[in-house]
Amino acid sequence: MIVGIIGSGGREHAICHTLSNEKKVKKIYCFPGNAGTTKIAENITLDLENFNNLKEFIIFNKIDLIIVGPEKPLVDGIVDFLETHNIKVFGPNKLASQLEGSKIFTKNICKKYAIPTAKFGVFQNIKDATQFIKETNYPLVVKADGLASGKGVYICEDNKEAALAINEIFAGKFGKAEKLLIEEFLRGEEMSYFIITDGKTIKKFDTAQDHKRVLEGDKGKNTGGMGAYSPSRLINEELDKKIMSKIVEPTIKGLKEIGINYKGFLYVGLMIVDNEPYLIEYNVRMGDPECQTILPKLRSNLLDILLSCCDETLNEIKIKWHDKKSLCVVLCSNGYPDQFKKNVVIKNLDKIKLNKNEYCYHASTSTIKGEVYASGGRVLNFVCVSDDFLIARVKILNTINLLNWKSGFFRKDIAYKVIDE
Repeated sequence: MIVGIIGSGGREHAICHTLSNEKKVKKIYCFPGNAGTTKIAENITLDLENFNNLKEFIIFNKIDLIIVGPEKPLVDGIVDFLETHNIKVFGPNKLASQLEGSKIFTKNICKKYAIPTAKFGVFQNIKDATQFIKETNYPLVVKADGLASGKGVYICEDNKEAALAINEIFAGKFGKAEKLLIEEFLRGEEMSYFIITDGKTIKKFDTAQDHKRVLEGDKGKNTGGMGAYSPSRLINEELDKKIMSKIVEPTIKGLKEIGINYKGFLYVGLMIVDNEPYLIEYNVRMGDPECQTILPKLRSNLLDILLSCCDETLNEIKIKWHDKKSLCVVLCSNGYPDQFKKNVVIKNLDKIKLNKNEYCYHASTSTIKGEVYASGGRVLNFVCVSDDFLIARVKILNTINLLNWKSGFFRKDIAYKVIDE
């Protein structure tokens, strides 16, 4: 089978790597891929906003399945377009992708179907939003409505911080903003919960804890993710049932009632307060770096799972997992998430020897004249699967230290809560 993967990050490299080890997969194309995928797939540079060019390439090269990794093509309707041309594609359609494309859409679903979430207000201009923050309690959360690469969320401790957030969002920091969301701050611990669905059957796809803050101890600015571990230390049988019955099932059912059939991965971003789940946000794809953390634990054939979603036969698939722990540390460019240098060479990568259950997934990398360069903020994802989180972290840190990339930094405390306990 010939497979195409859209995206260029660590998530897409992890998917590509997993599929490359499956017998049914004959060839993989990555659009555009990165320096990691180029070793196991053919990287293709196309304008991904020109759906026609992509369609013609798919048809000419007889690609059997397209997997959409990142959120933007999904929100832009790539699934709808390809399906109209009888191309098999894994991922939710444009209407379903509103769950991530519009936080306000999701909040209204929560309100209609009594899905537990933070109390919120929607504001269409600076004046009304500013007036509201003068009359509310702190801390509070200000969110851009649309896609913001994981960065359009402000946790505000006072009126000054909230006013800055409102002004930056309406000034277009994350794209044109017609509305923004202000919601109460929930005190608890975040958790990433994943499901996969063909629109009829819902199956769990493991859990993770993501470290979004740039500094150790979960301090500093929000990022796209500095590392993760799986499974979450918070998950238990009672909480698992609550998440499915109070959040996931009402959402999929609610979408159906308004004519939307959800197919694909669904990332359920939760705040857990006293073993009660509250929805923070939905993402309509696998998380990054959670995908890199979770996929190495998968025992079942990933291709079969994805195809069953496209064919609405997920009920026939049993998803099996290795009973192991997995930890991921992200190596970032110095200065991230603010200003950082691009196109910085990464020496010594070829000297890194990975043992069984150790992985290095590329994110923002490119190959120039045979050498690997960092081309973005989050550069490499080092993953280790083990029986023990501490052992996994020690192995990863040893590997990163061996690489000794002076232009990068990383958090040394990923999974500190579960390890310290």
